[in-house]
Amino acid sequence: MTPQKDKAFAFKALHDRPGTFVLPNPGDVGSARILAGLGFQALASTSAGFAASTGVADYNITRDLKLAHVRALASATPLPLTADLENGFGDSPDTCAETIRLGAEAGLVGGSIEDFTGDAANPQYEIAAAADRVRAAVEAANALPFPFLVTARAENFFTGVPDLSDVITRLQAYQEAGAHVLFAPGLKTLDDIKSVLASVDRPVNVLMGPRSGFVPMAELEALGVKRVSMGSALANTAYGALVHAGEELMATGTLGFLKGAATGKALAELMAKGADSGESAGLPNP
Repeated sequence: MTPQKDKAFAFKALHDRPGTFVLPNPGDVGSARILAGLGFQALASTSAGFAASTGVADYNITRDLKLAHVRALASATPLPLTADLENGFGDSPDTCAETIRLGAEAGLVGGSIEDFTGDAANPQYEIAAAADRVRAAVEAANALPFPFLVTARAENFFTGVPDLSDVITRLQAYQEAGAHVLFAPGLKTLDDIKSVLASVDRPVNVLMGPRSGFVPMAELEALGVKRVSMGSALANTAYGALVHAGEELMATGTLGFLKGAATGKALAELMAKGADSGESAGLPNP
């Protein structure tokens, strides 16, 4: 098994070197091994994808259940794993710090902290309070004996407050608080992405691309985006295939959906490869 310290330095190297990398989000161990087997260099968990696998909506998973999940993902492949740690599973900075420490104990080498409160009436923490939460998470991460990258998220476009100026103010405050990576999921246009990139000097994560129309990764790389994550898109695609298959069976009793199915043999081979994929994925040397 690849030591956590080696994974941590490999993950940091991906952020330090030139260029953009894709960070896919598996929702279970099998998906993680398949993605590793395909040659990706790092993985991120998906809170929505994992929640769906348990039969509930996003934000209905306890911290203990999330930690058990990421522990399984982290041990499933030799790749670095960062996790969607939601809002740190609590309002206080101390809770955010504790969640980072527990995530590291579970095998993570990175994790994100959102500024979403879970309260529809006040969906985001005030900027100063949100920055304090990020600062506490970063201090906990920096005290670890290996690099642990904290991603600070401004959730404006997911909480119904799509104010780009506020997004940038928040990201700048989180940068000042020490965040290693910045992320504002749901940016609408390439111009929004450009504005964010011009306003901060930390690596920026983008969710797939602008919501107005996804663009080739090369275009995001040319802008200076460091990493591109998929969120729940891969899990939703898999569940979508299941829905379409079920609908066809119910409506016509036919098996046309099998045209897109992978064979059990192919999946087994990919998962076996993904379980031992450190060299084949071309992980950066620490």
